[in-house]
Amino acid sequence: MKVGLVHEAICQAVDQGIVEFVTSICKANSELVWRSDEMKRSIFHLAIKSRQEKVFSLLYGLSRGATFTKVLPDKFNNNMLHMAAMLSPMQQLNRISGAALQMQRELQWFEEVESLLPIQARESKNYTDHMTPRELFTKNHKELMKEGEKWMKDTANSCTVLGALVITIVFAAAITVPGGNKESTGFPVFLMDKIFKIFIIADALSLVSSTTSLLVFWGIVTSRYAEEDFLKSLPTAMTIGLSTLLFSISTMIIAFCSVLLMMFSVHSWLIMPIVVPFSIPVALSIWMLIPLLTEIFSSTFGPGIFDKRVKPWF
Repeated sequence: MKVGLVHEAICQAVDQGIVEFVTSICKANSELVWRSDEMKRSIFHLAIKSRQEKVFSLLYGLSRGATFTKVLPDKFNNNMLHMAAMLSPMQQLNRISGAALQMQRELQWFEEVESLLPIQARESKNYTDHMTPRELFTKNHKELMKEGEKWMKDTANSCTVLGALVITIVFAAAITVPGGNKESTGFPVFLMDKIFKIFIIADALSLVSSTTSLLVFWGIVTSRYAEEDFLKSLPTAMTIGLSTLLFSISTMIIAFCSVLLMMFSVHSWLIMPIVVPFSIPVALSIWMLIPLLTEIFSSTFGPGIFDKRVKPWF
């Protein structure tokens, strides 16, 4: 009776992600690590089902032989990979912004669990759905994948509009040379000015980067949107698109300020009243794009959600 209550407490701790409680109890009695609930599911089955990566990472602190011999399917023949194929609880999904990143996180879980299990576990079919883990994953994530595709396309289309606006501005600035041209030679009036050179370089960089971002976003919109694309391909493309778009906005600001310095070098007091109102929409654009870029970059190229360096804990 006491062991049953203790195991129930462990299961609740796993569901809540209280890894300290799980480790302290299991260290006191190592058999509890492999004790199953009424569904014949170990704490690692439950950690995957609840998407508690810290509890699941305890698996790396066990000997490899013990892992493969002790982790068995539940009474419906669902192995750990079937657990990973189920949809995450909503409270876990809601912690991640954007359906595409939610889909990516689900794929990261599935790929990680799949890498730990033997090949026969990947082809095993459960009793309820008569499906392999991959087939079950596709079934359970069909709606999330549609939402992820819509999120990606909406984000790419919004950024395309912003990128097209930047291209229009910097291209117009390039063909309309500040100060005009000399009638005798046709060269720009400020050709020998150092600030003019800064303007030309910044304007060219802005044009190239904004064009690049436009092409990348167009590629995202026309992508095939297969399951595996949400893991690396689409987030990488979005990272490149957002990075080049932010760079184009930054260099556009430099080009704009350079023009003001050339045109109003004598009346420098006029520069601030012009720059400040112009900076507000630009700052808002950057403020909205940077958090999204940071999250996508961290989720795609970061150290990952699993701690594979966890030390043996019993």
